Amino acid sequence: MWIIYCGVVQLTAFTDLALRMTMRLAVLDEGRSTTSAALAEELRVPPSHAAKVTTALGKLGVVETRRGRTGGLRLARDAHELSVGTIVRALEGSGDVVACEGAVPCPLRAGCRLRTALRQAQEAFYAALDPISVAEVSDGPTRTLLLQLTARPAG
Repeated sequence: MWIIYCGVVQLTAFTDLALRMTMRLAVLDEGRSTTSAALAEELRVPPSHAAKVTTALGKLGVVETRRGRTGGLRLARDAHELSVGTIVRALEGSGDVVACEGAVPCPLRAGCRLRTALRQAQEAFYAALDPISVAEVSDGPTRTLLLQLTARPAG
């Protein structure tokens, strides 16, 4: 679900968190795993939100999860090469930006050109993200920042 805020299309908080968690996992040492609770602490979000995002990313094949004493989560094999556009498209869905057919259908829907323009803008947005990989958004100065994330100090 897209949010139109002051004329700008925004991702949902869910997708935003999913991308941040994916980027954080992308910089973990090979073979190292973490927990959704640890990611929640590092990213300063409620653990319940991080758990829901972990579940969604697992279903998409972006992260691998294991239960038990040696369990945790980590970026799935080859997920570094995933397109950011692919992840956002999967999480946001390809539904209409505006709800023309809602509980009270818009009286303009039969001849409105706005719906088509917004659909084209949405596709242009995805097209801009398609060539960018998880590895690319997790590299450079962002990598340094991601590696510096730590849980909040106790107290």
